[in-house]
Amino acid sequence: MVFRKLPGVSASGMGLRLSQKFVFLLFLSGLVTLCFGALFFLPDSVRLKRIFLSKTESQPVTVGTKLKALSRKPSVTNEAKTDKKDAGGEALEDMTLSRSKTESASKDEKVTSSSNQGANTDTSFDYNKFKKCLLKPPLGIEHGKPSDPQTLQRREKVKEMMKFAWDNYKSFAWGKNELRPLTRNGHIGNMFGGLRGASIVDSLDTLYIMGLMDEYNDAKEWVETSLDLNSNGEASLFEVNIRYVGGLLSAYYLTGEEMFKRKVMVLGEKLLPAFNTPTGIPRGVINLGSGTSWSWGWASAGSSILAEFGTLHLEFVHLSELSNNGIYTEKVMNIRKLLNKIEKPHGLYPNFLSPVSGNWVQHHVSIGGLGDSFYEYLIKSYLMSDKTDEEAKTMYYSALEAIEANLVQKSPGGLTYMAEWRGGILDHKMGHLACFSGGMVVIGADDGAPEKRQHYLDLAAEITHTCHESYSRSATKLGPEAFRFDGGVEATATRLSDRYYILRPEVIESYMYMWRLTHDPKYREWGWEAVEALEQHCRVEAGFSGIRDVYAQTVSHDNMQQSFFLSETLKYLYLLFSDDDLLPLEDWVFNTEAHPLPVVRKSFSLQKQVK
Repeated sequence: MVFRKLPGVSASGMGLRLSQKFVFLLFLSGLVTLCFGALFFLPDSVRLKRIFLSKTESQPVTVGTKLKALSRKPSVTNEAKTDKKDAGGEALEDMTLSRSKTESASKDEKVTSSSNQGANTDTSFDYNKFKKCLLKPPLGIEHGKPSDPQTLQRREKVKEMMKFAWDNYKSFAWGKNELRPLTRNGHIGNMFGGLRGASIVDSLDTLYIMGLMDEYNDAKEWVETSLDLNSNGEASLFEVNIRYVGGLLSAYYLTGEEMFKRKVMVLGEKLLPAFNTPTGIPRGVINLGSGTSWSWGWASAGSSILAEFGTLHLEFVHLSELSNNGIYTEKVMNIRKLLNKIEKPHGLYPNFLSPVSGNWVQHHVSIGGLGDSFYEYLIKSYLMSDKTDEEAKTMYYSALEAIEANLVQKSPGGLTYMAEWRGGILDHKMGHLACFSGGMVVIGADDGAPEKRQHYLDLAAEITHTCHESYSRSATKLGPEAFRFDGGVEATATRLSDRYYILRPEVIESYMYMWRLTHDPKYREWGWEAVEALEQHCRVEAGFSGIRDVYAQTVSHDNMQQSFFLSETLKYLYLLFSDDDLLPLEDWVFNTEAHPLPVVRKSFSLQKQVK
């Protein structure tokens, strides 16, 4: 190639000008690079970062403590850095939520939209049209008032217990999560990530259905003015979902108060980043402020827990219904998709699953702790769908068949119980938590194979009887945390560490369901036995407390009035002594914290579109 000499320009002059241009362009390029890079350090550059940064922003995972309730500090791992969109996992920028803190309650209730791009987020849910989808009034003709004087007297006693527990909470622990009745102060705990008022949110629907309206209005006012959703702590996804999300959803559906809906939509969105895993299986712990999530330190190999990621379906479907945004339903359906695909040992679902690989981590199966409410939510998902969710139905009855084949046992004394399974070896122990299963089996008795209906009714009655035996064989007539069927004992705790009772509801829950579906009067009698035992052994001067040893003649209290005592134990007792038209089962399904959620009928889902 021949370079022609430009007229009037010397070779040396042309070289100088080219050199100057090169330097100028180099300088300009550096300036642009510097300015652009600075954007990433400006406080308002979050959206720019989302556009240009990798989808695989790291997700810390913790290791260490074996105590579930202990606060965890996140640490970054290589596993977290490899998170990709896979098997239902979403790209991070599609899920990241606005983290900006707000200065007022009204700003707090503004639902962000960064995770809902392209979705239909019309939130014009018509409460009045929803009520027309119900077959019966939620509170019955006379608030479920029984005609029998003795039953009415017993119901009034339960109502008095609720007022006593609530009044003491309000006097000594208002705004805290739970009451310490012996020391008369509040307990915050670290399961809720900085959220406060767990007892308030958990009690909203109980106060409302009992007609304690002054107390309900105090609770509602606190939620409206003081429930701060901008916490920046480490929360249990499971506990926040069943207590706060469930409690707010239930309060909205029962009362129509729009404030509850606004609050729950903000909170629901804050839970979505927990699903940012390669499989879409959420991790168990989430920072509600930053969206960072990780697994419990005590969970085997950083796994997620079956009962935790399997106990989201009811609430998340309703979050989608209220927001008209399918992202919540999509998340829980992705969980189900993976569980359907993965191989199950003997048809059983082990308790630990890796959110990275999607494989089981251990072959430990339990219908009690770590597994329990997963099975409950299968049959309840079917019932809540107005019996249209055939996939949930199939999964439930298949799981129940595997449970009967591998876990259900009969003791030498004739007691039916559910053992635990550890890699093919049975551990002849049943936990108090597993005593919900009598109620679970009975509510599904009518929808299985017709020829098995009576079998399921019998199985439910036998399990409930065994759990009643665990109560009646103790000195306090309250049941231990776990009881065994080996070494010559039956339905009795043999270890000191299993002898405590923390005001748990599961046995009473099964009494309530068994009463509703059989009307056998013994279940009301058994419930009254529990009321008398609670009054004698758990009632103290400033509330109710759990006890350390149900077999001890002189009880030692644990100084804790659990929020679920108000949400579940007392609510189930009140329903047990009420007529069936108070929260009729045709219209309502109870989440695992006893918060009633309405059946989603076709007209319910379409009513938002009706003008």
